[in-house]
Amino acid sequence: MKSFMDAYSAVNLMFLLKGLWITVEVSVISIILSYILGGILGFIRYTRIKYFSAIVGFIIDLIRNLPLILIFFFVYFGLPNLGLRIEIIPSSILALTVFESAMLAEIIRGGIESISKGQMEGARANGLTYWQAMRYIILPQAQVRMIPALVSQFISLIKDTSLATIIMLPELMYHAQIIYGQNTNYIIPMFVALAVMYFIVCYALSLFSRYLEKRIAS
Repeated sequence: MKSFMDAYSAVNLMFLLKGLWITVEVSVISIILSYILGGILGFIRYTRIKYFSAIVGFIIDLIRNLPLILIFFFVYFGLPNLGLRIEIIPSSILALTVFESAMLAEIIRGGIESISKGQMEGARANGLTYWQAMRYIILPQAQVRMIPALVSQFISLIKDTSLATIIMLPELMYHAQIIYGQNTNYIIPMFVALAVMYFIVCYALSLFSRYLEKRIAS
């Protein structure tokens, strides 16, 4: 029991919090970038532009069916062989953004397609242009329907940052490994701390999504 509590010394907790900060920082930036890129790709898929949409769809399907860890390897170890060397944190953000954008593109495309075509026809019949109808009629409704799936994917992204330990990203999991690597008695306490910290961050995001969903729907 003593070794269990010793694992939560002030020094160890501060070290874990530093790792948590990196996890949150990388996650937030990746979420923002992947949402923007995923939205663009999803809309391209929805519009079915001849040839272009098919090419984009193929790329999305390719990325979605690759393991994320392989994308981490390619970005951090593969790109330098092509003359492009990227530091650890930007590499992690790039890998997560590429992978999550492909996932979000399909969620966004599906969300838009879930809105009845009659909505667009009715908007056009009332004098709105295609883009006005998308902005004021289709997208607001689709956004509400997409929130649960989007948030679920964002939570997965937060947990997926732990895979970046493979390229030595100093995030939460990496810091925990350093702590219990110095004392194997700290393995279980560190796993408990990791579970609590991941739960707090992910549950806070879930609560925010519920609030946002109610706010948009009202």
